[in-house]
Amino acid sequence: MQKYNDIKKITYAGKQSTDPFTFKYYNPEEKIDGKTMKDHLKFAMSYWHTIAAEGADMFGSGTMDKSFGKTDPLEMFKAKADFAFELMDKLDIEYYCFHDVDIAPEGNSVKESIDYFNTMVDYVYELQKKHNKKLLWATANNFSAPKFMAGAATSPNADVFAVAAAKVKACIDATIKLGGTGYVFWGGREGYETLLNTDMGFELDNLARFLTMARDYGRAKGFKGDFYIEPKPKEPTKHQYDFDVATCMNFLRKYNLTEDFKMNVEANHATLAGHTFNHELRSAIVNDAFGSIDANQGDLLLGWDTDQFPTNVYDTTLCMLEVINAGGFTNGGLNFDAKTRRPSNTLEDILLAYIAGMDTFALGLRLAYDIKADGRIDEFVKNRYASYNSGIGKKIVANQTNLEELADYALNIEDVDVESGRQEYLETILNNIMFK
Repeated sequence: MQKYNDIKKITYAGKQSTDPFTFKYYNPEEKIDGKTMKDHLKFAMSYWHTIAAEGADMFGSGTMDKSFGKTDPLEMFKAKADFAFELMDKLDIEYYCFHDVDIAPEGNSVKESIDYFNTMVDYVYELQKKHNKKLLWATANNFSAPKFMAGAATSPNADVFAVAAAKVKACIDATIKLGGTGYVFWGGREGYETLLNTDMGFELDNLARFLTMARDYGRAKGFKGDFYIEPKPKEPTKHQYDFDVATCMNFLRKYNLTEDFKMNVEANHATLAGHTFNHELRSAIVNDAFGSIDANQGDLLLGWDTDQFPTNVYDTTLCMLEVINAGGFTNGGLNFDAKTRRPSNTLEDILLAYIAGMDTFALGLRLAYDIKADGRIDEFVKNRYASYNSGIGKKIVANQTNLEELADYALNIEDVDVESGRQEYLETILNNIMFK
């Protein structure tokens, strides 16, 4: 197998190719429905898993050294950034995403950490121009440091709230400088372990105050992109306030934040919440809150966030069907919030993992358009609600009836014949299209 340094760029070779370092389904410049695959999918590299993570888990240390031969903290992070943009060139990935601590070392104080961060933002800014890349979104890591053990915006300590605000301010400034079109809030530890020591109402009010201040600051500084909430039900806290899309929408509506905030939906978080990936996407879409996607998958036999590269074609097909029906991405994209498995510890493995994920989503995009072109599933759904196109159903939809009229109408109904949902038939159609 080729070595990482010998590979210049991953190119499209078609599904018959046996070369592991080629795309089988992702052809960036190929047009589908008048738009290139690259523009449909808007792939992004996750800086934290790809550049920062070294394979450590709760049972063992890292299996991969990503110091790139450097010992000075700032020089190490510059070397990491150089590698990141070289990797994006090899994969022809246009976008990237990061937390503040992914791109810069932490100092001995808040001020020193932010100074390091601003230095690295300037460095990354120059790399962006050199490599013609774009920031998709940024976020602040307000969950890893010990000070955030009881939350950030929901911490019982006001000084922690202030530190979190300083980090978010710096990250919003960086997002604007780097041209990012999104800013993400993942709750991390915004939740609780036990209600015995928690004032839930106060914490939710404080979270709303925090998000409102961040929104107001960003808009005042000229940020025109989307603010995202990333739902996750648990882990690291027992219960997180951003449990799922529905919970987040309830929160945003209560605090009048729906105009500026949308959802960054992650596949693995959806399954941890007991939902399917496409359910969470549909929930965001019907609430006018679809924004961006963290592309990965979990292991159904494991109860935690495994962040695996997506290889399940059913999931990616149904995902892209939702994206197509929503009109595609605007400010968001497909960020690979995924990591190689711990024993996959070479630079070649990083390339292979991204190829697998990108090809799986490209195949999902192709198949989603095949499903739309076939039309049988859309037509079935349309016909299933045909009773609302005339008579009393039409009056219900037009808000031209009331409870009394409906009750009188119902008294004259002798029997109701509800049509079959034909789930198995529709699943057969799906298989027929996907495996023709």
